[in-house]
Amino acid sequence: MNKDTLKVIEIYQSIQGESSLTGVPCTFVRLAGCPLRCKWCDTVYSFEGGSIITLAEIVAQVQALSPRTVELTGGEPLAQTQTNQLAEMFVAEGFKVMIETSGSEPIEFLPKETHIVMDVKCPGSGMSSKNKLGNLQHLKSTDDLKFVVASKDDFDWSCKFVQEHHLEDKVNLLASPAFGHVDPKDLVTWILSAPVTFRLNLQIHKYIWGPRVKGV
Repeated sequence: MNKDTLKVIEIYQSIQGESSLTGVPCTFVRLAGCPLRCKWCDTVYSFEGGSIITLAEIVAQVQALSPRTVELTGGEPLAQTQTNQLAEMFVAEGFKVMIETSGSEPIEFLPKETHIVMDVKCPGSGMSSKNKLGNLQHLKSTDDLKFVVASKDDFDWSCKFVQEHHLEDKVNLLASPAFGHVDPKDLVTWILSAPVTFRLNLQIHKYIWGPRVKGV
């Protein structure tokens, strides 16, 4: 690949399924590749393959769809260095730009207009050692910090992480049940008694279309 291309799995129109903008119409650009292997990953099909597409063509394909919000996702979108340039191009075209990232790659090179949805990997993912803690200082108050919990231990760990890094009131805190591992009702109970304030973050696209379905 050259500097003006990205490897893309799919581009599609749907609604925001998870974030502080849940339910908003959105066009998704799912990029290929990810250096992590989370135990509960639901997009393993994005690890390999994909089509090599120029940045200009990606923008053109997204412009042909109606929503003016675009999300760059994966896999891990920031594993491809050209993703920052693509985000800049979308900002220049007047799009609201979102990026969903695992938190294992640097985010400081993204345009300041980007709405970042960044994971903090809990121990249950098997990838908590990959959290790039330096990213925390680059988050804005409008960004989302997401904790996908696969157990009560994961949730308790998340609360301690927020407290230790003084994150409450500095960023949107989202708690998500790992689909098929934690009952959302249990997560609500934990949130209601937590020492910090989380927003419940369900993957509503999975409740509408079912799990592991492409293009939603």
